[in-house]
Amino acid sequence: MRRRIAHMSFALVAATCGTFVAWSGLRLHQAERINTAIAAAHICAADSAVPQAQLARALSLARAGQFTPALKMYKSLLDASDEIRLPALYDLGNLNMREALKNGQGEAHRFMPLIELAKQSYRDDLRSNPADWDARYNLERALWLSPEYDDPMLERNQAPVRSEHAMSTLQGAKIDLP
Repeated sequence: MRRRIAHMSFALVAATCGTFVAWSGLRLHQAERINTAIAAAHICAADSAVPQAQLARALSLARAGQFTPALKMYKSLLDASDEIRLPALYDLGNLNMREALKNGQGEAHRFMPLIELAKQSYRDDLRSNPADWDARYNLERALWLSPEYDDPMLERNQAPVRSEHAMSTLQGAKIDLP
């Protein structure tokens, strides 16, 4: 009886280890497939079904200075899982900032829409991942280039809000000006 229990427990441990090895082998195969697709994305322009390869292709297009194709590829990745979407948002913000600053910070005022798009990308990234310090730093830099503040001229031109004033009807009450 004891021998039977020992053999059954050994079989159970062996089956558990075999399952773990099969699962690890499957994950290794998937990782190798993704790495191959990423390597191919840098070499050829063929679209791949692997989102990581699309992200790598968009990054290589951005580094090559091809703004429009990189922008389209990053935008196509915004519906992916957070593993792909968050780096795509960050890289999209960087792409817009680099395009805005292409001619130097002195000319950045001509490209304010791109800076605003970069700020929006960084904010979207920070909403999902508040610990992303790189996005926080880049958002700070974008805010330095294009600050957001209330326009005091608009506040001065608005009509004052009238509050209700109660007049006393008591006899002998003195009404003074404020």
